[in-house]
Order: sequence, then C-alpha cells, then structure tokens
Amino acid sequence: MRALIAEDHALLREGLIRLLDSYDIEVVEAVADEPSLVRALRREDIDVAIVDVRLPPTGTDEGLRAAVQARQQRPGLPVLVLSQYVEQLYARELLASEQGGVGYLLKDRVSNVKQFVDAVQQVAEGGTVMDPEVVAHLLRRHDGPLAGLTPREREVLEHMATGRSNAAIAASMFVTEKAVGKHIANIFAKLGLAQSDDDNRRVLAVLAYLQG
Repeated sequence: MRALIAEDHALLREGLIRLLDSYDIEVVEAVADEPSLVRALRREDIDVAIVDVRLPPTGTDEGLRAAVQARQQRPGLPVLVLSQYVEQLYARELLASEQGGVGYLLKDRVSNVKQFVDAVQQVAEGGTVMDPEVVAHLLRRHDGPLAGLTPREREVLEHMATGRSNAAIAASMFVTEKAVGKHIANIFAKLGLAQSDDDNRRVLAVLAYLQG
C-alpha cells in the first residue's frame, strides 16, 4: 500500500512515516502545506491520503478543502482526515459524497497505533471510518427524530456510525446479532431511512442524516 501524508508539524509527520513504514505502508510523499498537497494529490500512485485539516499558509481548513476538491476530480480517492478537534462542518464535508473511502480521526487517536493503522487500511479499501468522539458529538447535538430513539437504539446507532458490523456491535454490547438487527431495523424505521446490505452506504446515510 502507498500513502501520501500532509502534516505541517515535522515531528508528527516523521512519526507517521516511521509508523506506517513499520506496517509495510510505503509513504511515497510527505508534504507540509496546501500547495504541495494539491500537487501531490494528483499522483496516480497513492492508495490513501492522510491529511491534516489545517495546513499553511493560513492554518484554517486548507487540508480539508484540498482533499474535498481532489475527491471531486477523482471520485472515491481514499482520504483519511486528521483533526485536533471535533468540528462538525468538516465531517459533513467528508460525507457529502457516497463514494466511500473516507475517514475522520482525532489526532489523539494516532497514539493507538493498531487502531490508527486499521483505519488507514479500512479507508484505503473503500470503507468509512469515523472517530467515536465525533459520532458521539453529532449524536448529542442532533434533535428531531433522534429524540424518538431508545437509549439502546442510540447506543447501536453510535456503534453503527463508526463502521462496525452487526457482529462487532453485538460483541461490544454483549447481545445477540439478532437483537442488534432488530435495533437497527427500528432505527431506520424511526429515521425514515431505507435499509441496505451495504455497510458503507448505511454509515454514510446515517451520518449524513445526523448532520442535517
């Protein structure tokens, strides 16, 4: 697997390079600002781009904007965005496309090496990865139909939105897969969302709805 890294902090950038290399993920280029990222995203030899939301020259949302633009030009380009904070707007921008291959992680999550590497691999394979804190934040801030969910259904929805399978949700909650399936059916019914066998589209639909 080949990766592109966009991170302006030199120590974190070098740390990511070494970390990924230890898991046989080759970093073909590492950049530190928006102009370099825009150019690098045109490369045809990258399987996933790991992008900091805030990059020079202004340190606001250059990384995100460059990633969104690149995905518009190359639909499905796998992008894992790293952010220091839970920022709802950035999550919504990522989920504007149903192509998959997107992720949003808080930088603190990088300290959990296995979790971070798993996220990189999942996004590269076309999956969706959302930081649990981001999902919880969105759930707390959203009103409307979510008010009709039971506490158990909200818990299942939070797990589902992070990309977990029914089996993984069942194991985490210590219930049967059949019980999880029933909760999910109730969730979709209450939110007015059609059920789908495609886990990735299911996650995108739920999160897109949560963000209004």
